[in-house]
Amino acid sequence: MRRSLLLVIVLTALPLLTPAQELRLPLKEGSVKFAVIGDSGTGDKHQAAVASELSNVRGKFPFSFVVMMGDNLYGGDSTGDYRKKFEVPYKALLDAGVKFYASLGNHDNPNERMYKAFNMNGERYYTFKPDKASARFFALDSNYVDDREIAWLEKELAASGSDWKICFFHHPLYSSGETHGSADLQRDKLEPIFVKYGVNVVLTGHEHFYERIKPQKGIAYFILGNSAKVRAGDIQKTDLTAKGWDQGYAFMLMEIVGDDLYFQTLSDSGATIDAGSIQRVGKTAPSPAQTTQPVQPGKAAPKTP
Repeated sequence: MRRSLLLVIVLTALPLLTPAQELRLPLKEGSVKFAVIGDSGTGDKHQAAVASELSNVRGKFPFSFVVMMGDNLYGGDSTGDYRKKFEVPYKALLDAGVKFYASLGNHDNPNERMYKAFNMNGERYYTFKPDKASARFFALDSNYVDDREIAWLEKELAASGSDWKICFFHHPLYSSGETHGSADLQRDKLEPIFVKYGVNVVLTGHEHFYERIKPQKGIAYFILGNSAKVRAGDIQKTDLTAKGWDQGYAFMLMEIVGDDLYFQTLSDSGATIDAGSIQRVGKTAPSPAQTTQPVQPGKAAPKTP
């Protein structure tokens, strides 16, 4: 009988924005540290501002890789586009050896999968596991979720063992966005598999804002699609939203320490938008009840009994 891990979401009680670069992550030696960007490929000053702050914060939070939620290159994919919309903005990070793992958005040419620095190895969907990490990442192509991709995903998830299972792709399965909203077709195909094989976290973009969705069927969902574009006022009032912000540009930091995944969402000025942790508890089925506790500045999130 399949067993899945209960997720308890431990959240912060913060005002909308707190002082710049006040990190709320444990910064443990040997932990899995990574960053998240989405809908980033404009090549304009907003992308540059997020990239600059991302580089600055790495001095305090030494993440080793970045996952990309798609729309990596808007408006063309020539050599000049790759340079202007990726290589130049993230030069400091690339020079420092930070790896970027891309997924495809609806504005991306599928040929981006051939671009070496996106680490897609020529595939529309793929998986990777950081060295010595208890986590495996699954990049999906949510533009065309066909039977072949579904079969691949089931096989890979089944073989992933007890690791954290983190899926990232473009179209959000749950969203309070007025412009797009929830991607129902993709949800019908993907969510049953996520539940069956115990996926813990799903990261998406597409909507040009940040939204943390209330846990759905034991899975934590995030939307981060405002790393270069913002659609102000687009988050509608729904029962889905645990935290939303559509007033500026953002990126995320995440850190996995054992059975805890800590997250912090920062603006392009380094101010904190959201922070908290996700805790895997036991080997039982997901519970509909979720427990929250406040986190004091500069302290790690407390664990929930």
